[in-house]
Amino acid sequence: MTTHKIALIPGDGIGRDMVSAAWSVLQKAADAHGFDLKGTDFPWSCAFYKETGAMMPADGIETLRGFDAILLGAVGWPAEVPDSVSLHGLLLPIRKSFVQYANIRPHRLLSGVEGPLKTTTFDILCIRENTEGEYSGAGGRIHQGSGDEVAVETSIFTRKGVERILRFAFEQARTRRKKLASVTKSNAQKYSMVFWDDVTKQLSAEYPDVEVTSYHIDAMAARMVMAPETLDVVVASNLFGDILTDLGAAIQGGLGFAASANINPERNAPSMFEPVHGSAPDIAHLGIANPIATVWSGAMMLEHLGEKDAAAAVMKAIERVTASGIGTVPGKDKTDAITAALLAAL
Repeated sequence: MTTHKIALIPGDGIGRDMVSAAWSVLQKAADAHGFDLKGTDFPWSCAFYKETGAMMPADGIETLRGFDAILLGAVGWPAEVPDSVSLHGLLLPIRKSFVQYANIRPHRLLSGVEGPLKTTTFDILCIRENTEGEYSGAGGRIHQGSGDEVAVETSIFTRKGVERILRFAFEQARTRRKKLASVTKSNAQKYSMVFWDDVTKQLSAEYPDVEVTSYHIDAMAARMVMAPETLDVVVASNLFGDILTDLGAAIQGGLGFAASANINPERNAPSMFEPVHGSAPDIAHLGIANPIATVWSGAMMLEHLGEKDAAAAVMKAIERVTASGIGTVPGKDKTDAITAALLAAL
């Protein structure tokens, strides 16, 4: 029997309940399809930071390196630990250390879910560059607290980084409807974004079967609202991809349905799977958070691990549950009830 070693990082707030719910569904899928999931829990979180002064131990990255994949709940507790500390202490180091440069986020309406738009037929796959760009962390502040204070944040775009994420997006488009939308702001950012556009044009010659269109970020935001059915694969930089995928979550019915994968396409380090939503400390004690985004992320993990039949079964179970009206309205159903329905459907 094949065994997949999974690092479980529930994190903060609703993350703990979400990972627990998703893990029970994934375990049932594994049992039904003849493989084993071996999970190891890690308590790394804002609570861990308050106890130890770090979001994870000094050897955390090397510890995770021995796993086949990572399932993350949600990290953050702004009232206790600044988001800049929690993000740069756990999530970003994992993404960068394991070269998880492709962030994948699917946006479509599940059966029975009502979105805010008139159209219901869109199916968008957003590919976000995940390790450099605007989130490179290069910069600094001087003269802090004075009237002469200066803050500099430098975006870093490398040919290697831009070319590999664009190539990954082209390959994804080939498996779908062969349409790629590349998003920049090259009319205003004449160096980094024109560079991105240039590389897109150069690579398009290698993919003559893929229809490529370049959009400015503001035009793309409008298109995702006004005509999302015209989009297939959308690729963007770290910042633009982050913003567009939250918009994508909104048009698919909310963050409770927004899944994501942080992929190392070369597979020489573990990839990480997580819901897009945060830790939601305001509702963490109510038991009403929707686990579907985490379960969907888990299905993406199973597919990445080569367990395609099990991944498809989990997605069918999600669709059956939402088609029955369970888990479709924020706060209507308890977490345990949605989980029980998923397990029954599976």
